Amino acid sequence: MLSVLNHLYSPGAVKGRCSVSLPMASVLLTFSLRHNLRLVASGCRYVSKTAPKTLSEFEYDAPSMKTPVPGPKSQELKKQLGEIQNVGAINFFCNYEESRGNYLVDADGNRMLDLYTQISSVPIGYNHPALMKAVTNPNNLSAFVNRPALGILPPENFPEKLIETLLSVAPSGMTRLQTMACGSCSNENAFKSMFIWYRVSVLACSYVCLFKQAPGCPDLSILSFMGGFHGRTLGCLATTHSKVIHKLDIPSLDWPIAPFPRLQYPLEEFARENSQEEARCLEEVEDLIVKWRQKGKPVAGVVVEPIQAEGGDNHASSDFFIKLRNIARKHGCAFHADEVQTGGGATGKFWAHEHWGTDDPADIVSFSKKMLSGGYYHTDELQPDKGYRIFNTWMGDPSKNLFLSEVLNIIRRENLLEEVTRSGKALLQGLYELQTQYPHLLSRARGQGTFCAIDARDDVTRDNLLLKTRDKGVLLGGCGERSIRFRPALVFKEHHAHQFLNIFNDVLAEYK
Repeated sequence: MLSVLNHLYSPGAVKGRCSVSLPMASVLLTFSLRHNLRLVASGCRYVSKTAPKTLSEFEYDAPSMKTPVPGPKSQELKKQLGEIQNVGAINFFCNYEESRGNYLVDADGNRMLDLYTQISSVPIGYNHPALMKAVTNPNNLSAFVNRPALGILPPENFPEKLIETLLSVAPSGMTRLQTMACGSCSNENAFKSMFIWYRVSVLACSYVCLFKQAPGCPDLSILSFMGGFHGRTLGCLATTHSKVIHKLDIPSLDWPIAPFPRLQYPLEEFARENSQEEARCLEEVEDLIVKWRQKGKPVAGVVVEPIQAEGGDNHASSDFFIKLRNIARKHGCAFHADEVQTGGGATGKFWAHEHWGTDDPADIVSFSKKMLSGGYYHTDELQPDKGYRIFNTWMGDPSKNLFLSEVLNIIRRENLLEEVTRSGKALLQGLYELQTQYPHLLSRARGQGTFCAIDARDDVTRDNLLLKTRDKGVLLGGCGERSIRFRPALVFKEHHAHQFLNIFNDVLAEYK
């Protein structure tokens, strides 16, 4: 057994292809994790101070590129899949069996440092040994084999597992939890909960609701923000305002849209201007709430992201969000913090709204992505009064809750939120230096933790930089009109940040 493990975790096996299949490797992991490969990170040549070298378990030491991306195998697979479905958004195909930690391997054997992580949804890297071990634990088999309809027939250990996992990281003031399967359905049902709460004093259980008439179907609204992204289902699309392609040709609800602050950077040089901008947006929020009430479409809830992610990594101050929360309360609107992308630790706190420094941040907090499933926390007041009002077949997945349990254990045991803060400082400091060195290409570096972004001079430059960086072995994402976003896993270390900065510096130096 040990000889097989030694071969599986030898440098040659990891840097090439493992000779043992992934299912077999999973079984072997349950016997011993101490034989995982430890590789010292390669040295940094970046101009800033080199981070201390650390041992990294079960991970490669650097990117390794064999072909352009997408390579020939990815192109052939894309052609094959194109006969079945639309492939316009596909970048390349992946070999997830060979991916490790912070490194994603594609179908052509290219190994890339991944700072995009499946649109910010990988919490502790690829094929983490703790998750592999959970798969092979006989006590977990039932959760993987059987997927119950949680709303009517949950497993007997379901309350215990929720207390152990999701409720153990509940936001301040959140006493209740509703599990769901993804970000969109989490927000969609959170909206429904706000509408139900708003109408709690009205007899809404009326026959006329089947025909979309009042009082059973009241003409209520949700206030959202320009640049926001809350999902692609019909209700969520009415609050999504980040890209035209998301909404093109799709009918939408007539709901109010407020401006989100457009801060100027560096923040310390534009404190007065940014304060005025936030005040302008808050005034517009209050005006819209009043106008929509006068139109006969009262605002039942306000939804906002702590950082507008898809819309361009747009930040606002803690003071802005606290005042926004107070405006919602003043006008009797529920306040919904959408933490689908920001939740789970990427900002250096488990929930991005914790940076606001208030004990009463919201009435509803939705989550998904790094939480591995979906759902929303809410206060007692937003608990629906009847069964089936918030309902679908699965309402989540208990097997993902098993993985989340392991993720939370790793976060606590390895102090990953502190790690995120350290590596985030290294990443952001490097971005500051690069925008100083290449002011004709980069500007507006910003972020919290490793949840960072920087602007290119235009969208064409941004897209070209993404492709050139990918060809050198680093996977990044774009957002907004011209922003590059960084979404590494929580196991992203300082030496990974410097590894990226070295490569990005090379790309910028060569860029014409």
